[in-house]
Amino acid sequence: MKTTIKNLALVGLIALPTTAFAGVSSTINATSDYTFNGVSQTDNGPALQASLDYAADAGWYVGTWASNVDYGSGDDTWLELDFYGGMFYQLSDSVSLDAGIAYYTYHGDDMSDEYQYPEVYTKFGYGSSLGQSELNFWYTWDYFGVDAGHYIMMAAHTFTVAEGHDIRISFDRSTSTDENKWAWDGEKAYNHYRAEYMTSWKGFDFNLAVEDTSMDIDTADTRAVLSVARSFNF
Repeated sequence: MKTTIKNLALVGLIALPTTAFAGVSSTINATSDYTFNGVSQTDNGPALQASLDYAADAGWYVGTWASNVDYGSGDDTWLELDFYGGMFYQLSDSVSLDAGIAYYTYHGDDMSDEYQYPEVYTKFGYGSSLGQSELNFWYTWDYFGVDAGHYIMMAAHTFTVAEGHDIRISFDRSTSTDENKWAWDGEKAYNHYRAEYMTSWKGFDFNLAVEDTSMDIDTADTRAVLSVARSFNF
């Protein structure tokens, strides 16, 4: 997940469970662009993604996530395969904590295995009558395999506009601790803004997002991203 980067997670990104836990599940997702914190990981092209997760009633979970990637000419890396595990705590009726570690791997080019790196994360959730608020943190000591520290801070809020129709607004900042080893468009850090509409229909989950970053590069400019996903429980 990145610019020539890796969101990661997470999608980073990674979309990890924040509510009920109940055994094995899988999600298939088709998206018009795989963006990680606003940076395309597919050279502004589409992606097909899949996850396989196990979540225990006690709150711990493990999983794996895969997506095609494209880092442009001269790099034949085509697959990102991530592994993660963590623990989800419901601290009160309104407050939750999700903490874990992820490991990102890349495949397809002779140099792809040099990109892999670990990342730890902590996610705080707060639910109220106004919706669901999030405060999330990610940190790695070997970002994208260049032996540089890197961290991401995100604030987000999701609210319901009508039954089955949600809006999520988020802001995050990605920062390198050593810009001589890793820089974002020549800078130490950049900002990412995203607004998305989410709904479901006949078992399919739809997400339409508009996002932008403070960087002036083709893979991180203003864009709309449409995703369609289907989840399965086993």
